[in-house]
Amino acid sequence: MISDDRIILGLLALVLAFVFATRDRPGWQRFYVFVPIILICYLVPSLMTTFGLIDVSQSNLWPVAKDYFLPAALFLMTLSIDIKGILGLGNKAIIMFLTATVGIILGGPLALWIVAQFEPSIIGSGDTAAWRGLATLAGSWIGGGANQTAMLEVYGYPLEGFAALLAVDIIVAEIWMVFLLYGAGAHERVDRWLGADSSSIAKLRDTMADYTESIERVAKANDYVLLFGIT
Repeated sequence: MISDDRIILGLLALVLAFVFATRDRPGWQRFYVFVPIILICYLVPSLMTTFGLIDVSQSNLWPVAKDYFLPAALFLMTLSIDIKGILGLGNKAIIMFLTATVGIILGGPLALWIVAQFEPSIIGSGDTAAWRGLATLAGSWIGGGANQTAMLEVYGYPLEGFAALLAVDIIVAEIWMVFLLYGAGAHERVDRWLGADSSSIAKLRDTMADYTESIERVAKANDYVLLFGIT
């Protein structure tokens, strides 16, 4: 029904505005516990396309987003990294971050190898090869949505398959988050059961919390203008 990019952009903005306006309201907070906010941001526009409300076959919104907004987002994300502050957290923090990153990078090839032992056809080849899609997942789990989109462009995975990967990304992350939250609430019992000494982790947690609080500030209009100009 709608193919005008200006109206499509307006509808996307309305979806985001609705999510941000309701996420802190008591009734909606309970809803977002079971339906993640990020899923709504992806799902509603997808439904608009699926049911023919918007037609994006000739839209230029995606080229503009990937050519202009994506590089800007990646630049701003790296601009905010305090290398000196990260190094100041100590060796254990750095080892923890690197271990998680290496685990994600190695997990993809390992998963492909295991699946290939049972059903090689699933792995695919060419532009639809499964490794291209898993590269976007690795980008997301290491550096968030901006990195995931960057990997999508670098490895040229089809957008049709990318929609399914977004669902996998969100669902797996939310399921894993349930276990993390449960473990965080019962970590003392788990530590006693395993005989683990978590004092260094507690110290690291407090150090990172203090560091985050020390650099936190409320952005003003002047800050936004300066960031826009630098970007």
